[in-house]
Amino acid sequence: MLAAFDGFKGSLGAREAGEAAAAGIRRVVPDAHVRVLPLADGGEGTAEILADAFGGEWRPAEVTHPRGRGRIRASWLKVTAPPAHGPDAVVETARSSGLVLVPPAERDPLVTTTRGTGELLARAVAEGARRIWLTLGGSATVDGGTGAARALGWRFLDGSGRDVPEGGGALHRIARLVPPPNPPDVEITALCDVDNPLLGPRGAAAVFGPQKGASPDAVERLEEGLAHLAHLVTEALGVDVAEGPGAGAAGGLGAGVVAFLGGTLVRGVDRILDAVEFSSALAGADWVLTGEGRLDDQSLDGKVVSGVLDRAGSAGVPVAVLAGRVDLTDAGIQAAGIDWAGAAAPAHASDDEAFRRAREWVEAGAARFARERLQPPASRAKATT
Repeated sequence: MLAAFDGFKGSLGAREAGEAAAAGIRRVVPDAHVRVLPLADGGEGTAEILADAFGGEWRPAEVTHPRGRGRIRASWLKVTAPPAHGPDAVVETARSSGLVLVPPAERDPLVTTTRGTGELLARAVAEGARRIWLTLGGSATVDGGTGAARALGWRFLDGSGRDVPEGGGALHRIARLVPPPNPPDVEITALCDVDNPLLGPRGAAAVFGPQKGASPDAVERLEEGLAHLAHLVTEALGVDVAEGPGAGAAGGLGAGVVAFLGGTLVRGVDRILDAVEFSSALAGADWVLTGEGRLDDQSLDGKVVSGVLDRAGSAGVPVAVLAGRVDLTDAGIQAAGIDWAGAAAPAHASDDEAFRRAREWVEAGAARFARERLQPPASRAKATT
């Protein structure tokens, strides 16, 4: 069987989660053959999965902190032997403009910027990259990608011809978009971990703003700013970025990639599954056990779980999901085509305890799955007497 997990944010990486699940299964079925195949969907940790799949060299760089104050160390992946139609570089937004880089008390998408991500892109281009995969998940920002665009030569001017401040809170002040005199010669493919549009109730401000520290008033201001930016982009560049799937990823960086960098948006999990040859790994598997930190409606919209369900369903392989917490109803689980679902963390556990004991509880949850689905009926009956 396959243990094909995403990371559990803040506690376990994708490989660690898979190895813990494999240990739990073998505790119950000692001779079980379990292959650990770490996965990602364009969010935090994606670059590491692609480094394992493609090989390459991590290249360090100093970039702007998401708060715009000072510099931080980041890195991008230089792929040394790019596969056909694959990237020669991978840049991960979470490494340069990530929410994990900003302490909770300082999170404020009115001021945070994606400039650091743009600086990583610029560094990769300067070192010869011509096909870059940009992973979008895990940002601390809702700036519509304007920070990244600035690092690549774009200017965003107010009515007096001055550069507006960075961050989502100043988007409504932009009066003119000024493209770079020498745009970089690069093909950017953005890997989205969500399919949310830029605007509206499923948009970047409404859905992701509160997760990044925005108050209700700030969410309204961010929405107005993004709508204003989308209008300017349509008017000045002839590009509609308001409604496209994935445009709202990374606080609108998806829209910025299309508008300012000439890039394309793709479902990240599909690119990752192809890179790790997931469909081949399914051959002969009797189960796939996958999971992430929380199983909810978003899990079914471009996350690892949705990709695994699509591929395994086509191959006729049943899917079990072991998440830190499960917020889907039984009806939702059944409708999604999930054959078994369980929460690793006890219902009463605090988030802090869940983070501390994540490996222990993932192992125990996988053992529970093995008892319920992998043990022969006679063995299950014996184990409960």
